[in-house]
Formats: sequence, C-alpha cells, structure tokens
Amino acid sequence: MNVLEVNHVNKHFGDKQVLHDLSFTVPEGAIFGFVGENGAGKTTTMKLILGLDTIDAGTINLFGQPVHYGETATNQAVGYLPDVPEYYNYMTAAEYLRFCGRLTAMAPDELKTRIPEMLSLVGLPNNKHRIRGFSRGMKQRLGIAQALLNRPKLLICDEPTSALDPAGRSEFLTLLASLKTQTTIIFRPISWPMWSEWPTAWGFCTTVSCR
Repeated sequence: MNVLEVNHVNKHFGDKQVLHDLSFTVPEGAIFGFVGENGAGKTTTMKLILGLDTIDAGTINLFGQPVHYGETATNQAVGYLPDVPEYYNYMTAAEYLRFCGRLTAMAPDELKTRIPEMLSLVGLPNNKHRIRGFSRGMKQRLGIAQALLNRPKLLICDEPTSALDPAGRSEFLTLLASLKTQTTIIFRPISWPMWSEWPTAWGFCTTVSCR
C-alpha cells in the first residue's frame, strides 16, 4: 500500500518551471530519502504534499485521498519537522507539547500519557527546563516529539540535520530509524554535495528518489 502518490506533477513560478512531470510513490513503512541539487524543487514538492501551494498539473494523493491547496484534511495524519523548528522559548518541553496537542484537538487525558511517552522516546527529560536553554540537537528532538504527538501516518522531515555536527547527525538518524515501525518517513537530507559525501546515510533509507 502506498501512503503517498505523486502523479505527473508540474509547477511553475512565473516563467520558471520548477517541477516537470514529477511522479513517485512512497510505500507504507518506508524511510524515503528525497535528494537532489539545490533548486531542484524538493521544498516545493513538500509544500504541494502539505497543500500549501497550488499544483499546475497532475495529482497528489495522501492515504488514497486527493490533496488540494488550502484544504488540509489529509494533514491531520501528517507530522512535519522543518529544518529550523520555531518554539515559544519560555515554555518547557511538556508545556509546548501540551499546547500543540490542544491545537490538534487531542483529549487532555490522552496528552497526560502521550507527552511523557514522546519525551522518553526522543530522550528529553520531563522537567522544568525552558526551551530557551536547549541545544540545537535537543530542539530537533523536541521537534520530532511534536511531529509524532498525534500519531501521524506520515512524518515529513525537511533538512532536519542541516545545522547539526557529524555526531549530532548520526544520533538524529539513529533516532529516526527507530521510528520506522511507527510511521512512514519522507526524509529530505542536507544539500546534494554534502549528502553524496555522507555514504553511511544511504543505508538509512529504504527507498531513495533523486531530483
């Protein structure tokens, strides 16, 4: 079963064609590496998958349902982790997750158990430390906890290791790999030249598509 199907998608910005006849599928349970040179249209593709921009031609289906611009019903089952997550730095990790859970209409009783579970999964302490004191790696871990909070069927990671050192990248990839039994993952790594010099990461993905 395919979680995502992108069929013959075209996208223009003015006279510039960013995507031409793009097609690919992401099977359920995959860790899908979406790689390519800068300017190849990877971020644009992710915005189209999330219904954040219009498609000029073609179709995108998530979980068997069509994706339409501005209609985010399919996003209820999608978790998204950007390269630089933004937070309310005065909150604790648990407070931030509770805030996010309420935005997605999660029940208070469910949040009481789900928040400690997610913090434990990503290796963050459940204490009163404010996010303003978190390292970049800790913020990325909190971003994963937020993205997984409502049990998404698909997790989209857009250059999540771009500002991490080699040790941090390895640790982050290990954490993501541990999630493959819980959700399908689309992973957009760092820019193509750096990715090609990082051969061990190829083994992390079960499927790779090059743009």
